[in-house]
Amino acid sequence: MVHNFNAGPSILPKDVLQQASESLLNFNNSGLSILEIGHRTALFEAVLHEAISLVKELMQLGSDHEVLFLHGGASTQFMQVPYNLLDEDQTAAYIDNGIWGSKAIKEARLFGNVEVVASSKDKNHTYLPKEFTTPAGAVYLHYTTNNTVEGTQWQSVPQTDLPLVADMSSDILSRQLDFNRHALIYAGAQKNIGMAGVNLLVINKNVLGKVKRKIPTILDYRIHIENGSMLNTPPVFAIYVSMLTLRWLKKMGGVAAIEKLNNQKADLFYSTLDSLPMFKGPVAKEDRSKMNAVFVMEDISLEKQFLDVAKQENLYGIKGHRSVGGFRASFYNALPLSSVEVLVQVMKDFANKVG
Repeated sequence: MVHNFNAGPSILPKDVLQQASESLLNFNNSGLSILEIGHRTALFEAVLHEAISLVKELMQLGSDHEVLFLHGGASTQFMQVPYNLLDEDQTAAYIDNGIWGSKAIKEARLFGNVEVVASSKDKNHTYLPKEFTTPAGAVYLHYTTNNTVEGTQWQSVPQTDLPLVADMSSDILSRQLDFNRHALIYAGAQKNIGMAGVNLLVINKNVLGKVKRKIPTILDYRIHIENGSMLNTPPVFAIYVSMLTLRWLKKMGGVAAIEKLNNQKADLFYSTLDSLPMFKGPVAKEDRSKMNAVFVMEDISLEKQFLDVAKQENLYGIKGHRSVGGFRASFYNALPLSSVEVLVQVMKDFANKVG
């Protein structure tokens, strides 16, 4: 059995893979492949409507929030968010807690003023600074809920009176949050809610239409909402896989049930990590991510040997990001607890044998 700890694109539920593979040859007994059906046919419209409905149900969204499935991935939103929300003479507040937050800040500065109100750069983003003051008149506060590369995660929603914008790409629907507190949420699907190729957006429509600039049609959230995510040809197969994944999540018991499972996986891993002197976690314990566990070895000369052992045991994707080094194990929704049990046993056996 293969144990997939890849950070993204990442593991998908087996039921989803089975249904998606069947649809490639015969989608819903239509005789057509999902890859060749028209996006404005009843066949696909049913898929899109169900996907949107499932997001609203799983997030318990109010009537002011709209759901979009768009091209471009989360990186496009680094630009599209300020394009729609930030005028040239206005200021947005950003929290810099890692690579993806830094990229979002860089893009936002092309469209208006950005004030970085908190940063963990001084300690290589191994913690989350929770005390910050936002500038008067700021139009929104942007933060990254989970930092995939650095292994940190906000355990609660930051306290602010500003409209909140969140990049939830790597922990979307992995735990219960008050999603309605956010003015805008965006997330690449390829970690918890599907495959690469589509981006989920949840937008409070009351924050739109306030900038003075003219927005190109393809970048205007309002027009995408008016057209129900079908302004142009959507990524049909990627949305279908997201719909299947959301359907699977609901069947599993929803967000509350998956959060319980995710807590079990994280607790098992981190308790093992802390019990083995050979390994260490560089992240502040109170800020550890339950999605992406980053860890290193006291003796870095042993890292290649451990990676070789991991490969022999069919543990895939645990090599750390190139900017951080060490190791990273991702515990996304679809990863079973049994895979984490194998990982921690391999760590224990390696420590006993080599240590």
